[in-house]
Amino acid sequence: MTTTDKQPSLPLPPASTTAPAEWRVMIADEGSSVKMDHGFGFGLARHAWLAISAKFSAIAAMLWRMGVEDPRKVVHGLKVGLALALVSLFYYLRPLYNGVGGAAMWAVMTVVVIFEYTVGGSLYKGLNRAAATLTGGGIAVGVHWIASKAGQAGELVILNGAVFILASAVTFSRFIPVIKRRFDYGATIFILTFSLVAVSGYRVDQLVSLAQQRLSTIAIGISICLMVCMLICPVWAGSDLNVLIIRNMDKLADSLEGCVEEYFSGKEAPKARGFKCVLNSKLSEDSLANLAAWEPAHGPFGFRHPWSQYLKVGAAMRSCAYCIEALHCSSHSEIQASELMKRHLSEVCMKLSSKSAQVLKELSVCIENMRSSESLSHMVKEMKEAVEEVKTAMKSLPTTYNNELGLQKDDDSMMMKKRQSFMESLPLMTVVSLLMEISVKVEGVEEEVQKLSGLAEFKPSGDKF
Repeated sequence: MTTTDKQPSLPLPPASTTAPAEWRVMIADEGSSVKMDHGFGFGLARHAWLAISAKFSAIAAMLWRMGVEDPRKVVHGLKVGLALALVSLFYYLRPLYNGVGGAAMWAVMTVVVIFEYTVGGSLYKGLNRAAATLTGGGIAVGVHWIASKAGQAGELVILNGAVFILASAVTFSRFIPVIKRRFDYGATIFILTFSLVAVSGYRVDQLVSLAQQRLSTIAIGISICLMVCMLICPVWAGSDLNVLIIRNMDKLADSLEGCVEEYFSGKEAPKARGFKCVLNSKLSEDSLANLAAWEPAHGPFGFRHPWSQYLKVGAAMRSCAYCIEALHCSSHSEIQASELMKRHLSEVCMKLSSKSAQVLKELSVCIENMRSSESLSHMVKEMKEAVEEVKTAMKSLPTTYNNELGLQKDDDSMMMKKRQSFMESLPLMTVVSLLMEISVKVEGVEEEVQKLSGLAEFKPSGDKF
């Protein structure tokens, strides 16, 4: 057989009549095949279905947990649906539709954009939108009337120039802190309304009628939105801010006691990290205080309640929380003082942390009940006395430590050991210094709460409900 002769091909085995059908995939240049059973596709589909089901189950569990933890979120969703259903009647029902015309859709859009979770949020957007729509539309109609007297060429110049000037000026005003905090949404709606009316008025003959129609439908949307938001299970931003300050103050007190307990006992305290909630709550406090300023009197909070003072209380609490964070880091440092030194100061330091925490908890009770406390001044006095006890114990630390270790002599070896003991005491001195600094910060919180008590006219503790 020569090299040019072809090799005889091997016969393929006969296909079995009982074996299941198979897929055969040829791989180039290999001459081999890969067999895939029909069950592979079914198994892949089953695996994908199980993964999707598990994902949906996890999402459903999360939503259920959110609803159980805060049912107000579920109620808020129902309130939004109710407001939209009510305002949609102006589009569905012929008598109502004839009254407002095709502009009824503006009422629906208004409900969508201004309905917020809190009453303050809805009032903020609703009043801003009403004022901005009224002023923007009114100014646009006035500018259009003036421009119409200047001829076709002059009308275009005046309208376009007015859009440029007013849009630029109002946009720049949004950088002013007061405008940005209180009227940022209104400035945006003013630009939108003025531009729409001014531009569309160039091609529309009945501009005044169109403006009146849109204003009326927007007013309908705002009215329905505010009624549903305020009359059905209202959520007040002011109440939420009050609860947030109270909760953070309690967490701050628990965190202080937990950090000191961890350091001197070596046992982990779950509440020791509560200070992180205080450090991360500034944005929430600012937002709630801004929205609460728009709300009317509700519950125990009267008209013009000093919401801005809550921000000062929160700032004082964060100043205290920063010190507690430093205390927490020091207590978990790799360099630690000896157990003998810790034992000498543990009692007075635990007492100081307990007294400071009592002051914070008493302050939270005052804010919660909106009543002054007769025992608060006594608690602050006890906290200051505990600070003096810590200072006294610190002064006696070197003598006590040397006596227990027998380092009374002043030879070279003893002096070396004394210097070593001094270096070992530095981590403990850091912790004690931070603890005394925290007591000063607690006094700062107490001062701000006392100012709040005067501005909000807290009732004396002896008054009956």
